[in-house]
Amino acid sequence: MEYIRAFLVGGVICVVVQIFMDKTKWMPGRIMVGLVVLGTILGAVGLYPPFLEWAGAGAGVPLLGFGNTLWKGVREAVDQDGFLGVFTGGLTAAAAGICGALVFGYLASLIFKPKMKE
Repeated sequence: MEYIRAFLVGGVICVVVQIFMDKTKWMPGRIMVGLVVLGTILGAVGLYPPFLEWAGAGAGVPLLGFGNTLWKGVREAVDQDGFLGVFTGGLTAAAAGICGALVFGYLASLIFKPKMKE
């Protein structure tokens, strides 16, 4: 049942984002940044952790989960290092995901020969 719930939650998030992309004039980059910010805000007010526990990977894998990861890292670093943690915590917490995105994006560009859209 966990797999079905994760699939449905992730699918609903994708459907909502697709509708938002179709009905507004926002570029995909702005929408993605909005999702990260929304995940950060939901984590900061305490709504995201129970949602993540209930939805599993369906909530943890999309960009909402990345925003929540950034928030958790900043919160822990501020508790440990003070104000400096605002600048270091998010990157420390999300370093593996950021590095993976860079490495696999680079490898994909070598394999598929990307072109600029016209």
